[in-house]
Amino acid sequence: MPLRDGRIDAGGFLDVAGARLEYRWIAPAAAGRPALVFLHEGLGCVALWKDFPDRVAAATGCGALVYSRAGYGRSSPVPVPRPLRYMHDEGLEVLPALLDQLDLRNVVLVGHSDGASIALIHAGNDRAGRLSGAVVMAPHVFCEDVSVASIARAANAYRDGDLRAKLQRLHGDNVDCAFWGWNRAWLDKDFRAWTIEEHLPGIRVPLLVIQGTGDEYGTPAQVEAIRAQTGGPVEVLMLDRCGHSPHRDQPEATLAAVMHFIAGRS
Repeated sequence: MPLRDGRIDAGGFLDVAGARLEYRWIAPAAAGRPALVFLHEGLGCVALWKDFPDRVAAATGCGALVYSRAGYGRSSPVPVPRPLRYMHDEGLEVLPALLDQLDLRNVVLVGHSDGASIALIHAGNDRAGRLSGAVVMAPHVFCEDVSVASIARAANAYRDGDLRAKLQRLHGDNVDCAFWGWNRAWLDKDFRAWTIEEHLPGIRVPLLVIQGTGDEYGTPAQVEAIRAQTGGPVEVLMLDRCGHSPHRDQPEATLAAVMHFIAGRS
C-alpha cells in the first residue's frame, strides 16, 4: 500500500482512475512544508526528471511526489490515439483522484510543458482548496504554429532517426504509446482549436511561470495569456540561452527561482 499510517512509501505503483501509475516519493525534511507534485512533459516520465525533484526537495525541505502518467514510463499503457482533451482529463480527473488517494494538501504543482498545462487546468478547478501555488515551465494554453512545426519534426526524428531508441530507454514497452499518443494528438487538425484559457480566470493561487527565450515549442504569447487572464498573482521568469526545458537548460537559475517561490508558500 502506498499510504501507511499517514506516511507514503518511497516508491512503487498507485492504482488511480483505472490505471497503474509509477511513482517516487521524496519524504519531507521539515514539518509543515508544502508537498511538491511534479507533472512531466509530453514525452516525460519519472526517470526523465532525473535529479531535479531531489534538488528542489533538498533545497526547500518539502516532500515531493514524482509520477508517470498512464502511457508513460512503467505506468499502464493507454489506447492510441488519445482523446484531444487528454490534458483536461488529467487535470480534472486523474490528478484530483491521485491527491485524494495520498491525502496531499498544501500542494505546489511543478509542471513542465504538457504537465504545466495540466497544472493550470487543475489550478483553475481546485474546488478542494489543496493548492498553495504552481510552478509552470514552458506551459501551453493554446496551440501555436511553432508548436505544430516542432512536433512534426519530432515525428520525422522518431520514424527516421534515433529518437525512438532514446525514448525506449525511458518508456520501455510504452515507447510507441507515449510518443504517438502525444504526437498524433498535437498534429490532429482539430487540435488547432485546443485551448485551456477558459480555466485561467479560476486560478486564485500564486503562479511562477518560467520560459526560455529560445523555446522551440512556444512563444511568449503563452506567458502573456497567463499573465493577462489568470485570477491570481503571476511571477514570470524569462531565461536567455534556454529552450523548452528550463530545468535542464538553465538548472541553477530555475532551481533558485523555484526555491524563492516555494519559500513564500509555507
